[in-house]
Amino acid sequence: MTGIKGIHHVTSIAGDPQENVDFYVGVLGMRLVKRSVNQDDPGTYHLFYADAEGHPGSDLTFFPWRHMPAGQDGVGLTVEVALAVAPGALEFWSAHLGQHGVPVGEPHVRFGEKALPFGDPHGLSLTLVETADRRDFTPWRRSPVPEASQIRGIHGIRLWERNLAATGEFLTRVLGFAALGREGAWHRFGLAGAASGGLVEVRELPAERRGTWGVGSVHHVAWRVTDERDELAIRERVQAAGQRPTGVIDRFWFKSVYFKEPGGALFELATDGPGFSVDEDPATLGEHLVLPPWLEPDRRAIEAALPPLRSGASVPG
Repeated sequence: MTGIKGIHHVTSIAGDPQENVDFYVGVLGMRLVKRSVNQDDPGTYHLFYADAEGHPGSDLTFFPWRHMPAGQDGVGLTVEVALAVAPGALEFWSAHLGQHGVPVGEPHVRFGEKALPFGDPHGLSLTLVETADRRDFTPWRRSPVPEASQIRGIHGIRLWERNLAATGEFLTRVLGFAALGREGAWHRFGLAGAASGGLVEVRELPAERRGTWGVGSVHHVAWRVTDERDELAIRERVQAAGQRPTGVIDRFWFKSVYFKEPGGALFELATDGPGFSVDEDPATLGEHLVLPPWLEPDRRAIEAALPPLRSGASVPG
């Protein structure tokens, strides 16, 4: 069965864009690999952070809608993003986050993996997870975080759902996940051959309110597919399962299909290519505003509507 290969990226809603850059580059040490705009709302930045090369699966992206109210956790939303770090790295991160005044939760073990929860400045729930699983990763030499401790990509996501059975069946029957077991209230699902970067953990909360998008919440989770042919094959399965996928949308750096899983969380299928270097020199990724070709005629108006933004390369570590 043609299947997804893991997480491609996770897109969340941020507040002030400069605060977003300062945290993800200056504190978490990720590279700003693409500075663009929300293609459906070009007056808003779309900021992409990843490893040095922008490998699929390493990418956190943000829409800084700074005037939007705070999001509210609830069923039908992704409520946490887990980020992969190397074994032994949590000792560094506990001290590093503390030095930057970032509140952290209690270190703990989940599904046999050491984890350290914390939040970003706008309320997004994040967790660093130690894992020895191999994955594509290129360290960023200008990062304020030492290479051995740098974030290597997205490890997995957590969902709250009203009906575990419906979401679990969709994950396994349509998207190709396998049920990997239960720990406390959390049920883990994973993709074959994609341990780190291919994990979904679901908590069933039948009486919980429905979550709402806002600053500090995850907007959608994108799943990796090799190319448009595989994307269309999975789209057909999603549609046959009774969901309503969009057509293929050209995002220039990848092609996308959007749909909601049965519980309401927004998912995307995203192709691995052509990638972030198709329109920029790899050495200067993210240093200038880049627009897809169809928005170039409006560049002057778009630039005038966007607030100034210091380059990630100039953020102090």
